[in-house]
Amino acid sequence: MDTDFYRMKRLPPYVIAEVNGLRHAARREGRDIIDLGMGNPDQPPPAHVIEKLCEVARKPSAHGYSQSRGIPGLRRAQANYYGRRFGVDLDPETEVVVTMGSKEGLASLANAITAPGDVVLAPNPSYPIHTFGFIIAGATIRSVPTTPNEDYWRALDNAMAFTVPRPSVLVVNYPSNPTAEVVDLAFYERLVAWAKENEVWVLSDLAYSELYFDGNPTPSIMQVPGAKDVAVEFTSMSKTYSMAGWRMGFAVGNRALIAAMTRVKSYLDYGAFTPIQAAACAALNGPQDIVESNRLLYHKRRDVMVEAFGRAGWDIPPPPASMFAWAPLPPALKAMGSLEFSKQLLEHAEVAVAPGVGYGEEGEGFVRIAMVENEQRLRQAARNVKRYLASVT
Repeated sequence: MDTDFYRMKRLPPYVIAEVNGLRHAARREGRDIIDLGMGNPDQPPPAHVIEKLCEVARKPSAHGYSQSRGIPGLRRAQANYYGRRFGVDLDPETEVVVTMGSKEGLASLANAITAPGDVVLAPNPSYPIHTFGFIIAGATIRSVPTTPNEDYWRALDNAMAFTVPRPSVLVVNYPSNPTAEVVDLAFYERLVAWAKENEVWVLSDLAYSELYFDGNPTPSIMQVPGAKDVAVEFTSMSKTYSMAGWRMGFAVGNRALIAAMTRVKSYLDYGAFTPIQAAACAALNGPQDIVESNRLLYHKRRDVMVEAFGRAGWDIPPPPASMFAWAPLPPALKAMGSLEFSKQLLEHAEVAVAPGVGYGEEGEGFVRIAMVENEQRLRQAARNVKRYLASVT
């Protein structure tokens, strides 16, 4: 039988998985690897959220199928969050759907609105689902820059002028994963106007909305009047509430896109486990101390990492948001390339990072560093890096 499956042919080897495999092997050997590769929070969710999970899980009625689009209380809680945080009114019945993390949400919407041969504009470098969610659905990707400067807008206009068929979807992600770049509300205002003029759907990934530093809150595209005409936005509880493994996220915005996504999801899943959805309600509706606490935690780790790695001989620009730093390779090792550098760093410094090329060809020359270890471990990583750099430069 033919095993040369169509979609498998469209998926290249997952570069980041290669480094992850080496990390797992090293740990099996008993080596103390400082893992700054995966964005996996090391803090637990708030106690009241875990208590709500257990409380609802003890109910005999809580173990059946749930609702694919999310229980009503959770959709209302997300709508209320947008009202508090962004001053945006959302109808929880028609403009909010619960997803199993923003990653699943993006993939479900890609399958709902993409036909084979459609052209999608996606940033490069970017988180893999921003491109491969659409590639799996049959689309063709045209890359645009991640950095939101005038070159970005020229790239958008060129894509509309010279691509056949004309692109129908644009993906944006700020704060960016992996580059941590941010935008202001004026950017989104210009983007909504551009999308309306060019009849392009905008999918905004706002997973890092609450991890902003230096007193500059991140905006939402939904704050722009008329954004609902062209946009859907994805958020996640993974980083904000330290609930990554719970797989809780949301899509909000344009009713037609939300309806299409909801319809596809109804064929694919029965929704997240009801006790998890109830606990997510408790997170969104209850005390919000953890939001500020996590923001301060990653802010402090950022400062420690930048200072310690700088003293080790590796200058890293301080990220303005997210839980990642986008670090250029040390100049003396730039020719090595990000994948080989990541392997060598793992082998000789026992520090795991994510190679930039895993986020697209424009990510070459960088690695992504996740600030998911405590300050002591970050300083230890810097000492290990210093010894490695001294041995090769």
